[in-house]
Amino acid sequence: MLTLLITIITIVYVLLIAGFAYGFEKVKPFKLKDLTPKTRFTVIIPFRNEAENLPQLLTSIQSLQYPKHLFEIIFVDDDSSDDSIDIIKKVLDTKFSKENFTRTDIKVIPNERKTNSPKKDAITTAIEQAKYDWIVTTDADCKLPKYWLDSYDEFIQQTDLKCIAAPIAYNTSNGFVNRFQILDFLSLQGATVGGFGIQKPFLCNGANFAYAKEAFNSVNGFNGNTKIASGDDIFLLEKMVKHDPKEVRFLKCEQAIVTTKPQNSWNGLFEQRIRWASKTSAYNNWFGKLIGLIVLLMNSVIILSILLSVLGIIKVTILFYVLFIKFNIDVLLIYKAATFYNQKNALKSFFLSFLIYPFFSVYIAFISLFKDYKWKNRSYKK
Repeated sequence: MLTLLITIITIVYVLLIAGFAYGFEKVKPFKLKDLTPKTRFTVIIPFRNEAENLPQLLTSIQSLQYPKHLFEIIFVDDDSSDDSIDIIKKVLDTKFSKENFTRTDIKVIPNERKTNSPKKDAITTAIEQAKYDWIVTTDADCKLPKYWLDSYDEFIQQTDLKCIAAPIAYNTSNGFVNRFQILDFLSLQGATVGGFGIQKPFLCNGANFAYAKEAFNSVNGFNGNTKIASGDDIFLLEKMVKHDPKEVRFLKCEQAIVTTKPQNSWNGLFEQRIRWASKTSAYNNWFGKLIGLIVLLMNSVIILSILLSVLGIIKVTILFYVLFIKFNIDVLLIYKAATFYNQKNALKSFFLSFLIYPFFSVYIAFISLFKDYKWKNRSYKK
């Protein structure tokens, strides 16, 4: 009976990951054609105590090649206690003024807190002041590619869309913790793109996300999800897909890849993943919940098979077959993602990460059921 259960879960998992791998290929890479820019964007960047990260972001903003008269940037200060605001204003008064940016092109506004979700409040506050029809969100710890807005513009010009998810990658650096996170994130990005490819979008990332203001308003923004601190991206995606799935697509373009920093310690990684996992129970998308359950069951099967084989309840060969099958199907999806994101170097840590990951994921899933979490030095109840 145990062997049959293990076999069924393994088969279902293989079919799921194979489906994502197929979907990843179905989403064709988008190539820029040097079209004349037309779309006007309001870029929204919420921040709280990001003095360490803002210089890199501001430098990347300076490097954007998109015509300056076609976009504005709104920084939303969420009660920062460091010198984040001073850093932004100093750059505006010096470097940006030389680049023909004005205070109307880039501005800092305070967040208007109304709910339990500071980031959703920040985005809503900025949208109410946005001059332009297309909203693009990113995070203060990100680096923007120079043709970022060009990619969105050409994609919008060539399609009839109202909501666009776009690629995110971790910055690469040495160290196993970093490569472990990259591989984990590549699996998420592979599933994200794959979900769009099989017409079942269920993931996106607010650090690289765009939507028409009218679409945001038509689904009543974040209403209904404000009790949960995070999830400004996934919950909004769910509402957009439900409203009109034909207007939602993924921008699989190398020039659109926004990079961000991984956590610098295991403790930081645990806290981040617990925060991510805490919103899973609030998903309205049954497909997303099903995927989370299948992945959790598969990783639980790995741990259970190890225990049962040690106790002699099942044959060691069953454990070997399960590990062999999962290893190969995971490699398939992650390799595809690593190739697109140009992060194949992280694959050298794949085997060790593969052995650790079942314990890591099951631990996160279990702890997130009971543990409160912290985000931006604030505590949130489960």
